[in-house]
Amino acid sequence: MTTFWSWYITLLTVGSLVALFWLLFATRKGERKNITDQTMGHSFDGIEEYDNPLPRWWFLLFLGTLVFAGAYLALYPGLGNWKGLLPGYEDGWTQVAQWEREVSKADELYGPIFAKYAAMPLEQVAQEEQALKMGGRLFATYCSICHGSDAKGAVGFPNLTDQHWRWGGDAESIKTSILHGRIGTMPAWGEALGDAGVKNVAAYVRHGLAKLPLPEGDQSDLAQGEQLFASTCVACHGADGSGLALLGAPDLTHPGGWIYGSSLAQLQQTIRYGRNGQMPAQEQYLGNDKVHLLAAYVLSLSRNQGNSEANAE
Repeated sequence: MTTFWSWYITLLTVGSLVALFWLLFATRKGERKNITDQTMGHSFDGIEEYDNPLPRWWFLLFLGTLVFAGAYLALYPGLGNWKGLLPGYEDGWTQVAQWEREVSKADELYGPIFAKYAAMPLEQVAQEEQALKMGGRLFATYCSICHGSDAKGAVGFPNLTDQHWRWGGDAESIKTSILHGRIGTMPAWGEALGDAGVKNVAAYVRHGLAKLPLPEGDQSDLAQGEQLFASTCVACHGADGSGLALLGAPDLTHPGGWIYGSSLAQLQQTIRYGRNGQMPAQEQYLGNDKVHLLAAYVLSLSRNQGNSEANAE
């Protein structure tokens, strides 16, 4: 900012505050000292205004706001090129600098704790109560908006408490997914298969692979659907439909992992138009140590659910 504009802003701001101080006291000086029944002489819908002084609390509140404004402009940048008197901000206070200071203090305080758990194997961290509490808070802050506060996902976002993993459910695969993110793409097959082909493949996936019933009266050709699946889908999902973690292709024999729905219409929609999804990388936001805790927490969710299902059986 040039010197001219700096002085222009400074004089305009300070002048406005001085003028408000003057106006406040000048108006106060001309007010009545005592409360009377005399009105101002005008009426609005039958309501008249008394000619009485403003309450003292109102006057003091207004005065307090002006004092606060003066103190704020002295401590923080707000008067042209003035950098403020706040200690520790030689280059001037900014939101970014304030955030960096707070992050630095937090890293100094909690960094050793994160580092301790980062040096431990994920499997071991997933059994530490304190570590899981910390991982749970990280999950609530960074992951719950997509996967839900209960980590059971939503349409388009996988359930992290079950055993259905697109990119692998072992400890390292989970950590890699969080650190570097994932990009999943299901190509659209509508033009290649045609409408009848889409319906037949969807019916085969639902009934032939997942063993789910088809709607009553469905006329799909399962044999043709199987043939089309073998020629167009096996490269990603495998001949038996069990998927391929390397490509993020889901297991089609377990509908619990179908994040876009398992109804026949939803399957047809997926095959006809394709799907695109992205898990954002968290390394640049959280760093390795925090991701290590977060991965341990996610790992514990699926392990606990797996144990519950085993016990139920």
